[in-house]
Amino acid sequence: MGIIGVPLDLGQSRRGVDMGPSAIRYAGLEATLKRLSDEVFDFGDIPVSREREKVQKLRHLNEIVEACTALANQIEEVETAGYFPLVLGGDHSTAIGTLAGVAKMKKNLGLIWYDAHGDLNTLETSPSGNIHGMPLAVSLGLGEDELIEIGKAKIKVKPESVVIIGARSLDEGEKALIKQLGIKVFTMHEIDRLGMAHVMEEAIAHVTKGTDGVHLSFDLDALDPLEAPGVGTPVVGGVTYRESHLAMEMLAEAKIITSAEFVEVNPILDEKNITAEAAVALIGSLFGQKLL
Repeated sequence: MGIIGVPLDLGQSRRGVDMGPSAIRYAGLEATLKRLSDEVFDFGDIPVSREREKVQKLRHLNEIVEACTALANQIEEVETAGYFPLVLGGDHSTAIGTLAGVAKMKKNLGLIWYDAHGDLNTLETSPSGNIHGMPLAVSLGLGEDELIEIGKAKIKVKPESVVIIGARSLDEGEKALIKQLGIKVFTMHEIDRLGMAHVMEEAIAHVTKGTDGVHLSFDLDALDPLEAPGVGTPVVGGVTYRESHLAMEMLAEAKIITSAEFVEVNPILDEKNITAEAAVALIGSLFGQKLL
């Protein structure tokens, strides 16, 4: 297991998420992983520039490109050394670098996007200009050249190999793109109606069809804010803590995940670090932790 921290908060407007990697580590990540894996190594944090350039077409574009490029290179090194890449964010713009890195090692990557949001905006559709609302679009090859050109290929994942789980806040441009590309989405309606077990069975079947690896991108705002208050963009009516554990347990049983990231923990907005503790517990379930 190779842990990589990305203390990046430039992709959104609220400060504090750059302390997310530290909060997750403090919540007992390494001890949890060492109970589940023979080899766990923390590679430390990716350096993030604090030179916040003001005149850019997207907010902090150059700084995010720099950080995500460094992350992609670090992931390639971690995977080459034989470690499973586990990335700790930071805001969700880090996923641009994560997917650029893991896609270098896969011919056809599958992707589970566990999130309240679609993160499918571009400069033209974004209401805010915040890059943390764009990483899935970028990974599909849509958006600014500076972002999609990070890594060896412009397209890191194909739309037919993506599943979004937990969505309940989508902008109009994102809805149109989902329909245009035919992206598989399980909103809270489907989770409520079908149950998480059924949703995960379908999701696992979808992302493993013709793929040679599956990346999990887990935004803690997928959880209901009553159970995970320490996130930058909370949306009421989210996935429960227990449903999320079941999802991770089913992924562990399926043995399909080849890389993962957990992002958007903001300790400034948290209550007694419970969101970071939830992240650690869910990471434990992903890697096979059980009660008995």
